[in-house]
Amino acid sequence: MKNVSMKPESFRVAKATSELFAPPHCLQLLAQGNTEKGDALKTARIAGILAAKRTDELIPLCHPLPISHADIDFELLEDRVLIHTTIETIAATGVEMEALTAASLAALTIYDMLKPHCEPHELMIGQCKLDLKKGGKSHFKHHLRQPVAAAVLVLSDTVAAGKKPDTAGRSVVETLTEAGFDPIHYEILPDEAEQLKQKIVALTQSYGCIITVGGTGIGSRDITVDTVQPMLERELNGLMEAARAFGQRRTPYAAMSRGVAGFIDRSLVMTLPGSRGGASESMAAILPAMVHIFDVCRDLPHPGGYQ
Repeated sequence: MKNVSMKPESFRVAKATSELFAPPHCLQLLAQGNTEKGDALKTARIAGILAAKRTDELIPLCHPLPISHADIDFELLEDRVLIHTTIETIAATGVEMEALTAASLAALTIYDMLKPHCEPHELMIGQCKLDLKKGGKSHFKHHLRQPVAAAVLVLSDTVAAGKKPDTAGRSVVETLTEAGFDPIHYEILPDEAEQLKQKIVALTQSYGCIITVGGTGIGSRDITVDTVQPMLERELNGLMEAARAFGQRRTPYAAMSRGVAGFIDRSLVMTLPGSRGGASESMAAILPAMVHIFDVCRDLPHPGGYQ
């Protein structure tokens, strides 16, 4: 089963179509709702919706999903009936298989209810195909159209003193690299407010994205938020709200993060937790929004003349 624990939930839609070929008199029975077993289309609609809701029980390794909307429509043609399914959810993975399963089960149900009225060779289930997939990576992009320069500043007295390795900052660099940020400046600093302030001011001249890692907690040496927040000219509270909400579903300690985000001049500045889990979870939550910001705001600084 694919691990989707670190994928943010998003609104997802899938639409699918299947077809059942049948002789004209059977199609007439469908239109009239008058088969030997009752109204085939109404029964098929219920069967398809039930199938969508139980796809994880029918297909191995499918995730159970909270189906928020399921609908099935039928289109009667001269030689076939087309079955159109629409499935919606808010989840970490898509509902393509639910839409396809609903279309397939609805076709099988119609087949079963028509078979007393014709010969076996007169009924045939045709193609079943996905018509639309919306949401997730296919809709909310995780990769930049053009590179943006980024800087990652790790704030930690112990890491700066060489007493322990940095893993949180490295994980942020890795995520930024995969998303197409380039070049990426990486630096480790002690928890010193004035040094951090001077560094951020210098970096805003050339870097469109500045991410600090560490110093967002409630300790006496956690000075990152207190230093950065007064520097922000336009706050983007939603970014850190999304990061905390994402983290809170994975650990109750996420509520203690005081992280902030916003613009200093034309640079987007974000303050992430110093733990590897907190930093990586925050990046998973806010990366689609970050990519969207940089894809639509083209006046951000970039070394080498990027505008």
